[in-house]
Amino acid sequence: MLDDILVALETAPLNCEVEFLPVGTGAKAGDAIVVRYGNDTSYKLMLVDGGHAETGAKIVDHLRTYFGPYPVLEHVVLTHSDGDHASGIRKVLEDVPVRHLWMHIPWLLAENSRDLFADKRWTSAGLERAVRAEYGIISEIFDLALEKGCQIHLPFEGQDIGPFRVMSPTALAYRFLLPQFEKTPEPDVMAIKDAHWWLGKESSLRKFLEAAKAAVHGWIAESWYDERLRDGGVTSASNETSAVLYGTFGSKRVLLTGDAGLKALTWSADYADRTGLPLQQFTFVQIPHHGSRRNVGPTILNRLLGPIVPEGTPARFSAFVSAPPDDASHPRRIVLNAFKRRGGSIVATQGRSKIHYGGFARRSGYGSADELPFYTVVEEYT
Repeated sequence: MLDDILVALETAPLNCEVEFLPVGTGAKAGDAIVVRYGNDTSYKLMLVDGGHAETGAKIVDHLRTYFGPYPVLEHVVLTHSDGDHASGIRKVLEDVPVRHLWMHIPWLLAENSRDLFADKRWTSAGLERAVRAEYGIISEIFDLALEKGCQIHLPFEGQDIGPFRVMSPTALAYRFLLPQFEKTPEPDVMAIKDAHWWLGKESSLRKFLEAAKAAVHGWIAESWYDERLRDGGVTSASNETSAVLYGTFGSKRVLLTGDAGLKALTWSADYADRTGLPLQQFTFVQIPHHGSRRNVGPTILNRLLGPIVPEGTPARFSAFVSAPPDDASHPRRIVLNAFKRRGGSIVATQGRSKIHYGGFARRSGYGSADELPFYTVVEEYT
């Protein structure tokens, strides 16, 4: 009898439930995603990002409400070092057992980039102290994880996190991006340029700030076949270090993107091509960076999701975006349309938890999520 039960558990379908918790208000966006994988009788829990400080208690309450009074997180993934993704993880570590924490540790990784900083007098210890001082939240998370006996890992390309594979970044990409973070010491721009890896901080940051200042001039008509989203968007170096996760669950595939921009998504697609991970076959996709237009473009979306489908074609994957209910800037309609015309059914959090069941039974007390429409009028930028 016991053998029959064990065989049944081993052969049960591996499902993936992805729930986006509401994070932030106004322009204060963030991410907190609870992932359950396995089946109804045997599953593990994973948290991807922890939102703002006040999000932490909400995550703990949520876990206890739906997964019992003593939940355990098999994995917690901090996609990158920005506060709107990290802050809430402190409360989670205090109150919930976490077996594995995946995070980039800027001060410990700075030694690999020491030759790429402008001041050549930095010692290893001095650079480590200077960088750690700028990342107080990440430092607190690191220390708390050590105190709790949590195993800490670096989420670089090729690492497996449960049923997920890290597609980006590589340790090499992180080496060149770290000196370009806003919180790290001044980079050696020419050394970075000479490596032919990335524009130096002055150039990339200037482009990023110019893109950020580009205001919505008004509204302009857009049809299904007249796409106004363009390639060439620029996001911050920190965002480009976001851990991009590819999950395989039988014939179902899940893509979680954090705040990844065009470079990180392109590196991810390149990795998929090299390793034989199928693209354009996802059942669930996270729209990156709260639906910012700077993080995606037609070329990378065609690679990841496939080309534009005929108007009226039934949706073939779900695409969720985390955005506060009163944020006038996110998600951008021009981005939502881009995902929709490639076969996505689009759902935004906007103040409420939204869940993709992925094979698990529907949860009591949850209704059906409203799908966002295709917008015939989108933002026009100056």
